[in-house]
Amino acid sequence: MRILTAIVFLCLTATLNAQTPDGQDGFVVRAIVIDGDTVITMNLPEHEVVGRHIFRNRREEQRHHRLVHNVRRVYPFAKLAGEIYRDLMTVLANEPCERRQNQLMRQAERDIRRQFERDLRNLTVSQGQILVLLLDRETSHSAFNLVRDLRNAFLANVFQGVGRIFGYNLRVRYDPDGRHADIESIVRAIERGEIEPFPLPGR
Repeated sequence: MRILTAIVFLCLTATLNAQTPDGQDGFVVRAIVIDGDTVITMNLPEHEVVGRHIFRNRREEQRHHRLVHNVRRVYPFAKLAGEIYRDLMTVLANEPCERRQNQLMRQAERDIRRQFERDLRNLTVSQGQILVLLLDRETSHSAFNLVRDLRNAFLANVFQGVGRIFGYNLRVRYDPDGRHADIESIVRAIERGEIEPFPLPGR
């Protein structure tokens, strides 16, 4: 709290020093009047304050490091999937012909398979489970709904059944403030530039 107060004080001091009596070489700032006193107001950039992670034991620390590794591995795939999904939805919205829509979806699937199928097959079960969650984060749709909407309900149920065998649940929803808070914390650290994700293959 002292550090934050000091930063705010320095910002205000710098602003006040920039105001010259005759108005030259200064700049206009916003202010409000409170009980007869003029108080300068300003918008400060938003910063996220994150506490240091304290582990109860060595096993918990190792589990966390493994989770960080797995999120770093699949995060780029989830981001790319989100971009492809949004682009595809834009194209499909402007294409009235259902047959052409199906062609575009199949083409997108072929492109993804050609470029990333080998790498996706090499993911561990844990990494696959995290990817399913991050797909929801990036698209606001569960993996099951994505397959159902982009292909058909029959395939979605087939994939769900196969996924269950390997420990996946395509219907699971991402819960950043609850069950998946640890994953969300790592993702936000990646987005702040504090953790480097693994690069996408071929990029």
